[in-house]
Amino acid sequence: MHPALAPHLIDSRTLARLTGLARLDPAVVIDDFGTREALAALAEVEVIVSSWGCPPIDRTVLAAAPRLRAVLHAAGSVKHHITDACWECGIQVTSAAWANALPVAEYTVAAILFANKQVLRFSAEYRRRRAPRDWQAAGSGVGNYRRTVGIVGASRIGRRVMELLQPYDLELLLYDPYVDAEEAAALGARAVALGELCALSDVVSVHAPELPATHRIISRRMLALMPDGATLVNTSRGSLIDQDALTEELVAGRLSAVLDVTTPDVMPADSPLYDLPNVLLTPHIAGSLGGELHRMAAAAVDELARYTAGRPFAHPVLPQDIHHTA
Repeated sequence: MHPALAPHLIDSRTLARLTGLARLDPAVVIDDFGTREALAALAEVEVIVSSWGCPPIDRTVLAAAPRLRAVLHAAGSVKHHITDACWECGIQVTSAAWANALPVAEYTVAAILFANKQVLRFSAEYRRRRAPRDWQAAGSGVGNYRRTVGIVGASRIGRRVMELLQPYDLELLLYDPYVDAEEAAALGARAVALGELCALSDVVSVHAPELPATHRIISRRMLALMPDGATLVNTSRGSLIDQDALTEELVAGRLSAVLDVTTPDVMPADSPLYDLPNVLLTPHIAGSLGGELHRMAAAAVDELARYTAGRPFAHPVLPQDIHHTA
């Protein structure tokens, strides 16, 4: 992982658990497997605890790590560092993606509830007016009662969002080609086609994985189907949205958006998205941040405890699943 990440990720309690379960040197934090220090560690290592910034574990690395049996990823996606060679060598892999999904879902639910309440619009107008107004008259049609929320993708995060939205008086629509009507109903949603979801939803929230099939899945046509005043929430990947088409809709004021991810990851300094009153733009903070990082590290140690006891992982990553997950 990134050396600077380690002290933020692993708190004293988790470090004590790690050292109680395995022999390790907390000072050895590697982001380059080619260094002398890394090669010395690889010669002995049985388990790698990885996180953001881990370089690819390829054939060269595996040749230098003859005792390696497992990789415990204290973060989400393993696609950046787990290679085909790992699967071919039978390396066990587990991920704390479920733990990283929790704060993303919480951010999303807050965004949905604020979007239906039109908090951005009211805040901007109140800041501009700085005077009384009949806000009840201005808020006709506002609120979360009987509004429709469309969830694009029944991923870990998408499912958690639907779960957290159950106490509210909302109608949930779901688009996911791998989920049938019966399973969608069990999740508290109605399965629909993507076009129908966009056309009917007051808020569309994107939770599909980044795959060739999902590139710009929210296309110019899908955006055009969204009702006037609707809000797009994206905490997945910027590539899932036609950024140019979305920007046009936002500049025109027809739609609103809550965007934690964009294409590119950091928008140019002259992008109108920074200043539009109908856009909430955040710098990819929906995932684990601050104290939330500790949950991912604790999840990895839980898996290490299972490994040392000879038990299967609670959250394994399987090679057959890697091509249709984040």
